[in-house]
Amino acid sequence: MISHERRYPSNGFRNSGVPHPAPPEETIRSEKFQVERKVFILSLKENPRGRFLRITEDVGGRRDHVIIPATGLEDLRRMVEVMIEADRETPAKLAGEE
Repeated sequence: MISHERRYPSNGFRNSGVPHPAPPEETIRSEKFQVERKVFILSLKENPRGRFLRITEDVGGRRDHVIIPATGLEDLRRMVEVMIEADRETPAKLAGEE
């Protein structure tokens, strides 16, 4: 290995294996809804780094999260509106059709 090369774990994270405590979070508001077999939880939170929206998808106990900084919420709202309009304007294809 050349001295200026760095070796990172196979997962690509530098600090892999080093636990970092999560900063304290305050929940400002949380809403939950279900679509088919998925449960979605939207939580507006705040920590020392700022406000953010955490979107959690729970499917059979498996949870995935997306974090959006509060500065991006207006952009998110606009993009969701664009997707809703596209859904309304585009006929749905039946399952199995190409």
